[in-house]
Amino acid sequence: MARDKRNLNVAFVGHVDHGKSTTIGRLMFDLGHVSQQELDKLRAEAEKHGKLGFEFAFVMDKFKEERERGVTIDLSYKKLNTQKYQITIIDAPGHKDFIKNMITGASQADAAFLTVSALEGVQPQTKEHLWLLRTMGVRQIAILINKMDRVGYKEDAFNKTKAEVSALLKQVGINPEKTTFIAGSGLKGDNIAKKSENMPWYKGPTVLEQFDKFEEPAALAQYPLRMPIQDAYEITGIGTVPVGKIITGAIKVGQKVIILPGRSGTGIQGEVRTIEMHHEQMPEAQAGDNVGVNIRGVGKKDVARGDVICDAAKPAPVVKEFTAMITVINHQTVIAKGYTPVFHVHTGQVPCQFTELLEKREGDQVIKNPDFLKNGDIAKVRITPMGNLVLEKQSDNPMMSGFAIRDAGATVAAGVCVELVAK
Repeated sequence: MARDKRNLNVAFVGHVDHGKSTTIGRLMFDLGHVSQQELDKLRAEAEKHGKLGFEFAFVMDKFKEERERGVTIDLSYKKLNTQKYQITIIDAPGHKDFIKNMITGASQADAAFLTVSALEGVQPQTKEHLWLLRTMGVRQIAILINKMDRVGYKEDAFNKTKAEVSALLKQVGINPEKTTFIAGSGLKGDNIAKKSENMPWYKGPTVLEQFDKFEEPAALAQYPLRMPIQDAYEITGIGTVPVGKIITGAIKVGQKVIILPGRSGTGIQGEVRTIEMHHEQMPEAQAGDNVGVNIRGVGKKDVARGDVICDAAKPAPVVKEFTAMITVINHQTVIAKGYTPVFHVHTGQVPCQFTELLEKREGDQVIKNPDFLKNGDIAKVRITPMGNLVLEKQSDNPMMSGFAIRDAGATVAAGVCVELVAK
């Protein structure tokens, strides 16, 4: 299959109940991917559960069930064609798993819509998600100020939320002047796929138009193959199929690969037998594609989420220790030497220990060997993984260098690897 359009992965993130799933459901409906008949059925079901107005969110929930039941490559993704791109929408699912999946989603995204309700404004997860997007290397972010129908479509309500979000953008180093703010309503369909007549004062793009305003992702083909595994399935007639997004490089049928760290910690060699994307067999796939691959000699017990499929000739390092630049976002007290939280790196989760606090910045000052780090500090630290971790330094492969640090259900810090010692 020849592809005339670049794939662009776009994540929808934001505080729980700010309307992400509803917006995507509405988009799918307005573009004809969901019929009126299906929607009526979902509306009746939503009413039955006492959740009238959730019918568009149920569109995405239906896909979620489909994903969990099936073993397709469309894990938590929906495909959409715009004039310029083949868009893969990543709906960051909510609740308990929210941040873990949000981090995986962010690590796979080329661009994102941060969804903020005009009714509630900036909330804790709005802030957390923005930091995570930045740390995971998502440079292109548009802001959807949603639920405009709930504030009477008033321009001053839009401007109030825009000012709140702008202050937040500045904190993470994004210029609000160069950021697109969309006034919309996922539930009513205002400025989602079609221009709204309810807000004549709004002159910006719709969500659909904004997809094509995102720039093409950087040329990631120049780096060697890196495909972090999100999950592995057993598919009848094919065998074990690890699925994930190719972060850099390309993968071809017949290519020799190594999966790191693998169960052994030293990697598993294999050869690519089949590649599948959106239910179609492909001879090859490239950076940005979400695929499932079957590798000769690799069984389900050999691989796990967090392993990385690499070009056998140019494997990624399994690290013994590394130096990182981190930003402390939200820690209950302070971070000191010996602290051992969980590091979320691409799709992996590995406990790592802070073995040395090298320096931190306070205003224009650089403080060497500080005793502790507190919220808002930007610091250089030395880290030792307590398990097998595949990571690269920013100068070698920026797409494999970012991570988030989580502890007791919250994201405490985020950062990038600048130096490393391989095992």
